[in-house]
Amino acid sequence: MHWKLKANIQNTVSLLPSSASYATYYWIQRYFGGLRRIDPVGSLAAGIETWKRIRDLGYNPSAKVFFEVGTGRVPLMPLAYWLMGAEQTISIDLNPYVKTELISESLRYISDNKEEIQGLFGSLLNKKRFDVLLQFSKSDHCPLRAFLDLCSIHYLAPGDAAQTALSPGSIDFHTSYMVLEHIPSETVKRILEEGNRIIRDGGLFAHRIDYSDHFSHSDNDISAINFLQYSDDKWNRYAGNRYMYMNRLRHDDFIRLFQSVGHCLLEVRTDIDPQSQEILSRGSLQLADRFKAKTGAVLSITSSWIMSKKSS
Repeated sequence: MHWKLKANIQNTVSLLPSSASYATYYWIQRYFGGLRRIDPVGSLAAGIETWKRIRDLGYNPSAKVFFEVGTGRVPLMPLAYWLMGAEQTISIDLNPYVKTELISESLRYISDNKEEIQGLFGSLLNKKRFDVLLQFSKSDHCPLRAFLDLCSIHYLAPGDAAQTALSPGSIDFHTSYMVLEHIPSETVKRILEEGNRIIRDGGLFAHRIDYSDHFSHSDNDISAINFLQYSDDKWNRYAGNRYMYMNRLRHDDFIRLFQSVGHCLLEVRTDIDPQSQEILSRGSLQLADRFKAKTGAVLSITSSWIMSKKSS
C-alpha cells in the first residue's frame, strides 16, 4: 500500500471518538492488515533475544521481575520471559490494545507447532511451564485473566510508564522492543526517570529501538529514511496520529536522552542500512533542516540496542 494512502486512512480513523477509533482500526488490521494471520514467532524471538542480551552482560534473568513498556495486541514478550523462568512481567501500555482472540490464536499456533517453538527457545525453555501452557491452550475458551495469571503477567492498560505507581526498587529489568520511537522525546525521558525510581540497584535497562520510517515496512517504493525529508509540521500532518506517531529521533538523540537521566551505557549495538548510506552519499534525498547537521553515519543507523544502568 502506498504510504500516503495508509497515512490518510490512519488520520481519518484517528478522528473518531476513542472507542470507535480503536474498534475501527482493529477491524482494518484484522481483515486487511498485519493481524489477518497470527504468527507469534517473531515476538517470542524478540523476548528470547532480549533475554540473551541480558545474560551476555553477566546478568541472571531467571526468577527476576521484568518491566515492559508497550504491550501491544498480545503480551508475547512477557510470555517468552515466563517460559524462560522469569518471576513476573509488569507490562504497561498507554492503550488497552490486548485482544483475547489474538491470544487464543497465538496459543493455538504454539500448540500446533510445538516442535518449532521448542527449537526456538532451545535450552532456555522451562519445559514444565511449556507443558502447562500447552495444556491451557487446549481449552476452548481463553479468559484473559486466566492467561495473565498463568504466565505471571501484570497488565496495566491504560497505563503511564512515566508514572507507574509501582514501589521503588520493585523491578530488575526495564525493557522495550521497538516502542520508544513512537513516544515523544520528553515523555521518553520521563519514562527513563521513572525507570530509575522503580528499578533495583544494579538493575538493567534493555531497549531495542527502530529508527526507520515505519511506512517503508509496507511500501517498498520508499526507503527507511524517506521521512527525513519532511519538516516536523509537514510530517505531523502525515503521521501525527495515535496509530503511526514517530518521534524521528536519531541514534545520537537517544544516546543523549539516556545519558541525560544519568545512565551508564553498558552496550550499544547499531544496525546500518546500506541503501540509506547510498542515498545519503549521492545526495538524492533533500534533508529537512532538523537533520542537516547530522552525519551520514548517524542518519544511516536504522535500529539499535541500548543496554544501560543508572549511575550509582
